[in-house]
Amino acid sequence: MEPDLSPLAAHLAAEGLDGYLVDADSVSSANQRYLSGFVAEDPFVTLYAPPETVLFVNPLEYGRARTESRADAVRRGEDYDYRARADEVGPEDATHDVLAAFLAEFDVDAVSVPRRFPVWTADVLRERDVTVVPDTDDVVEDVRATKTDAEVEWIRESQRANEAAMHTAEALVADADVDADGRLRHDGEALTSERVRREIKATLLQYDCSPTDTIVACGRAGATPHDTGSGPLRADEPIIVDIFPRSDETGYFADMTRTFVHGEPPVPVPEWYDLTLEAMDAAIDVIEPGVTGEAVDDAVCDVYEDAGYATLRQDATIDTGFIHSTGHGVGLEVHEDPRLGQRGGELEPGHVVTVEPGLYDPEVGGVRVEDLGVVTEDGFENLTDYPRRLVVG
Repeated sequence: MEPDLSPLAAHLAAEGLDGYLVDADSVSSANQRYLSGFVAEDPFVTLYAPPETVLFVNPLEYGRARTESRADAVRRGEDYDYRARADEVGPEDATHDVLAAFLAEFDVDAVSVPRRFPVWTADVLRERDVTVVPDTDDVVEDVRATKTDAEVEWIRESQRANEAAMHTAEALVADADVDADGRLRHDGEALTSERVRREIKATLLQYDCSPTDTIVACGRAGATPHDTGSGPLRADEPIIVDIFPRSDETGYFADMTRTFVHGEPPVPVPEWYDLTLEAMDAAIDVIEPGVTGEAVDDAVCDVYEDAGYATLRQDATIDTGFIHSTGHGVGLEVHEDPRLGQRGGELEPGHVVTVEPGLYDPEVGGVRVEDLGVVTEDGFENLTDYPRRLVVG
């Protein structure tokens, strides 16, 4: 996949800068992986100096970077006489000097860097008369938000793995027995949040995906959207299952949430569920190019507010009702641009977003349903192929 970096090149030209510099590993930094096309656990440097992308890596990664990255050139310290320089000034100053020499080779005197850029590296370069300017416009994040056809397919593949894992979770809840204390049991053992997460993980591994903080939250734990849940699952209580796996091969995430009840849902959970499906459909109906993320969020808030429930749009301090925004972008990060919420900007073809309305009450728990889809030239394609059902056993 070759990204279209022309917006970044235009930004650099407008700001009078020579290049864009990233100093990070590419497992935790989506910008690093996106620009370099190279996966490494240890930090390395990527320089985009239009039209070239070049890497500066440690010797252990040199051969692999040359064959696996999308870089036009790869450099290492010894290309700039690192060892001789280290003998003269010491290893730390030599490291600084070869980094500056790397930039000089490509005629770079001024760089834009991500907001989260190592202070040490910035100081080193400024001491050597390189101008370092934080990219407060988040240009790379904006570029990443618009997915290529290949990226959409990678996300779709991750979503298929997600659906298999969700089926595993649903089956565990649906097939469970109920003991005298109302707790779910499966194959004679207590069915806990932890056990369901283990089974989800095992399923995802079969699809070469890794789980990240999977949520299996029962009852009151579900009232806090990012509570991962713990302990025994219970009958007659809502269980929120939120799975967001990452492909080990491509690095792209998927995201999906379902709410299940084994038994009789307590009042007012069935009403919450029906309203949440109505809100989800209202949001999906609105999505198309040119519509703002705020307008999508408004569609959800309208449904909830008309039914008498509080929303974050009305009051930013609530802990009951619709207490989060409608959705977010998904790609190399599970939460990235664009935002489907108040002050969310215009949607464009290629934006992959979640739609995840929900209602919450600390005395009861929560209900959330989430699908994932892509903005198309004339609307929205839902990438999620999984039923929405509340009562499963």
